[in-house]
Amino acid sequence: MYEIYRFLQLILNVVYFVMIAHIILSWLLSFQVLNPRQPGVAQIWDGLNRLLEPIYRPIRRVLPNTGPLDLAPLVAFVVVIALQSIFLPALFGLR
Repeated sequence: MYEIYRFLQLILNVVYFVMIAHIILSWLLSFQVLNPRQPGVAQIWDGLNRLLEPIYRPIRRVLPNTGPLDLAPLVAFVVVIALQSIFLPALFGLR
């Protein structure tokens, strides 16, 4: 049972760090530190969007429209942290 817990923690850690990279890259693009027309930057941005869009899409459907401010990454980030620190340990009886 502990192996399943560790595997789920690993998956959540990977999602956590991919989300951190996506958030930082979005800030760098927004503040024009990076140029989205550069091939490498565009490929990384596209790859991160493709990875995270299945997570963000259901959240965006539930959240109200806030215009240019996208709160889906923040909500998903909080959910991942809650899953890691509260729900998984409680589910596997590690608290």
